[in-house]
Amino acid sequence: MYRFFIRPLLFLIDPERIHHWLISGVRLAFKIPGKKSVVALLCKPRAVKLEKEVFGLRFENPVGFAAGFDKNALVYNEFAAFGFSFIEIGTVTPKPQPGNPQPRLFRIPADQGLINRMGFNNDGAEAVRQRLLRKKPDIIIGANIGKNTSTPNHRAAEDYDFVFRTLYDAADYFVVNVSCPNIRDLSELQDKDMLREILLRLTETRRNMPVRKPLLLKISPDLSFRQIDETLAIVDETGLDGIVATNTTLSRENLVTPREKLDAIGQGGLSGAPLTRRSTELIRYIADKTDHKLPIIGTGGIMTPEDAIEKLQAGASLIQVYTGFIYQGPLFVRSILKALMKELP
Repeated sequence: MYRFFIRPLLFLIDPERIHHWLISGVRLAFKIPGKKSVVALLCKPRAVKLEKEVFGLRFENPVGFAAGFDKNALVYNEFAAFGFSFIEIGTVTPKPQPGNPQPRLFRIPADQGLINRMGFNNDGAEAVRQRLLRKKPDIIIGANIGKNTSTPNHRAAEDYDFVFRTLYDAADYFVVNVSCPNIRDLSELQDKDMLREILLRLTETRRNMPVRKPLLLKISPDLSFRQIDETLAIVDETGLDGIVATNTTLSRENLVTPREKLDAIGQGGLSGAPLTRRSTELIRYIADKTDHKLPIIGTGGIMTPEDAIEKLQAGASLIQVYTGFIYQGPLFVRSILKALMKELP
């Protein structure tokens, strides 16, 4: 029903407006007593066989919600009812910022994709921290951290460290985002020297914390294999706990969407089905390079249960969905979990 009736109606409306309506609607609906239990009954099959421990955390199942949806920690507990075992909030920056000018989120249905240039719009680290502390999470919380657009790259490590410290007692794990294509000059932080500086700063901060929490790095699908090798060397040197593969892509190769429409949309990171093959390729490469010892959260182009299974078989320890949830609807996680349970002996 969602794909044939609800989605066509939703896709008539501006995607960012629908996003805000959905956030508000879910928050309002879940205030009704028993609503969360009803949604969980419909969307969340009991999946005890899918429990697993990754970087010291116990996950109810391997499916999470990728960063970008619940940027400001507004609906993390509500979305646990849809079957997710973890959700990544953010990207969170030290200070609040509005992001890039609108319109900045676009659908390309012919390719089952989204193009966004949101620009790290968020309420800032302290506001997010207060929400997480005020409402105890009943789902594992990952915090995707970044720098303010106005912060020059030579001071980027300060921004990452500020968000890391601010959210340290409120999140379960952290993801360093230096690979988003929608922040001016952010990709420069993937340079090995700048990346090393940021990661060493964060791991030094972590050493002084009373509890060690997992720290991961999110990488771009547009990196070459040589750049990935350099990144993995830094990950090993700094003692990071894992990789998130991958972020959105700047590539527009092999799309069905007409070039005129793509030109009208302009710049932005592409997610969804066009990213499926590349993200899986990088997951497999990283898993093989690290002898499957480095945990990988696989994300990018999971549009079907089969895509989810393929990511895990390629070497991902966990997976995250976003665009697939938009295109497939609220029962998407349930379909993935059921398919995974069938795969198990």
